[in-house]
Amino acid sequence: MPKVYARRRLSLVAAFAGLIALAGLFNGPAASAALPTPVSAATARTYLASLTVATEDRTGYDRDLFPHWITISGTCNTRETVLKRDGTNVVTSSACAATSGSWYSVYDGATWTAASDLDIDHLVPLAEAWDSGADSWTTARRQAFANDLTRPQLIAVTDNVNQSKSDQDPAEWMPSRTAYACTYVRAWVQVKYYYDLSVDSAEKSKLTSVLSGC
Repeated sequence: MPKVYARRRLSLVAAFAGLIALAGLFNGPAASAALPTPVSAATARTYLASLTVATEDRTGYDRDLFPHWITISGTCNTRETVLKRDGTNVVTSSACAATSGSWYSVYDGATWTAASDLDIDHLVPLAEAWDSGADSWTTARRQAFANDLTRPQLIAVTDNVNQSKSDQDPAEWMPSRTAYACTYVRAWVQVKYYYDLSVDSAEKSKLTSVLSGC
């Protein structure tokens, strides 16, 4: 083989290998949780400064006041849509149920291969939203909040981790995987800002503290 063609062939092989490596990066843990990218830390700090600080009141809260999961497309509801979005190599049935795939839980760093091991977390919990302003919303707005795929509000995570979080805000609960702390609070502030929800004083203090290190 002439040297010029040999060099060209090696260059093509190297380029192809680079593309494979790049694809691997996007299929790895850092990219598998594909919720919408939160605003920057600087923007989050600006948003946080504008949020109303108020005490919380859970009077009258009922989870059923936030209709979910709704049909998104065809036979796929919100939960199934997030599972497909956040997983790697997800295969679904004709009913849109995830039958196989891999999911990396950014809260705790665990990887799962069964959809039943995952919950879809409302990053700002429904009860927390109620406490901070959603009690005055229409049912339609509460439904939009509970099924929001545009903001960084829904994410597939380890089921028992989501259950341990429950309805707690960042002053009470943060992901055990500290590498995700900045992303978590940026997303939290973005969602609260978009929906014009208040924060309590302890919550704001914690958000301010985390964001100062982002």
